Amino acid sequence: MDKHKINQRLYKARYILLLIVVAIIVGVVAINVATSRTKFEIVDELGGNIFPSAVLSVATTDTLVIVPVDSNYLGNPKSLIGVKLSSPKALSKVRIEVDATPFYRKSVSEFILNKSNKEYTIYPDIIWNYEALRNNNQPEPINVVVHVTLNGKDLGQKVRTFSVRSVNECLLGYMTHGNKFHDTGIFFAAYVNEDNPMIDKLLREALNTRIVSRFLGYQSRRPNMVDRQVYALWNALQKRNFKYSSVSNTSLSSNVVYAQRVRTFDDALESSQINCVDGSVLMASLLKAINIEPILVRIPGHMFVGYYTDRNHTKANFLEITMIGDVDMNDYFPDEDLDSTMIGKSQNQMSRITFDKSLEYANKKYDENKELIHSGKLNYMYIELSRAVRSKIQPIGK
Repeated sequence: MDKHKINQRLYKARYILLLIVVAIIVGVVAINVATSRTKFEIVDELGGNIFPSAVLSVATTDTLVIVPVDSNYLGNPKSLIGVKLSSPKALSKVRIEVDATPFYRKSVSEFILNKSNKEYTIYPDIIWNYEALRNNNQPEPINVVVHVTLNGKDLGQKVRTFSVRSVNECLLGYMTHGNKFHDTGIFFAAYVNEDNPMIDKLLREALNTRIVSRFLGYQSRRPNMVDRQVYALWNALQKRNFKYSSVSNTSLSSNVVYAQRVRTFDDALESSQINCVDGSVLMASLLKAINIEPILVRIPGHMFVGYYTDRNHTKANFLEITMIGDVDMNDYFPDEDLDSTMIGKSQNQMSRITFDKSLEYANKKYDENKELIHSGKLNYMYIELSRAVRSKIQPIGK
């Protein structure tokens, strides 16, 4: 081979090598430019609201009640706070730092974005202060501050103000895409607290009525023994002179999320006030504690509580819990003039009458709405406080 041909080949090799180097440099520069131009935003599903009851009730379970709008997400969506950004190249590395607030500690999370030119929603770890959430009795604004690093480049920080709602606000549902409603009524189960320390005191008060000598749940073979145990609880609660209070509204103003105020077990006992929801979760807590499986039933504008009368769950009874307070019985049975028939009755006689009438009223309501209650339609709900539900939603613990 002559010298001229050798020089030509060397020249071509050097030219190809130069093109490869230039391509690499251009690629690196392009990636760096793309990275430098990448922006991120702080996102969430609940319109900038954080519900302590929604965080606390699923903290120890694998349940995902609030589902991310974007199916292409990374991290733990139970964190409720997300970061949206695009990946400039495959296998991009993201570092997300979330500054501390009174409701969670500072955290750092790292992720790999597998695909290039793809938008991701990333949920970094949020290290919640559960005690602060549990004790938050009114809405509190917080500044969520997020720092992001992408492929070693600092993208700066973003700040967004969120509202941490009261622990007494139960998330009923939320909207996505402006028209799709997601029902989260299962969060009512978070307010049923069969582990509350006050349970034993209330059970002692119920035993002191001598209606039953002990609580056996479904173990007794005596007829109507389950109903007798429930009546003992009813009688004990009536002796605490609960007053009906219709307070259920919250200060929340949103077209994204919908919530209802619910008194916790402690709140109801301390204030001696209940509405249909407060009373239902209070009674359900007591029933659950004595191993009688309760049911929360919701119809538009109202809730009542039920319970299975046998271990095989073949039959259920329902209670209109608002009748446990000082109410006008004629409001429930306008054709019977019940209040006049109670003149001269003892407290225990009146208690038994209201219990029986509560069963009659609630069972009628259930029968009238049975098909819709089990239909899954909006504002209708039937939640059995079973092991399956408890595996998803835990008591919020207050």
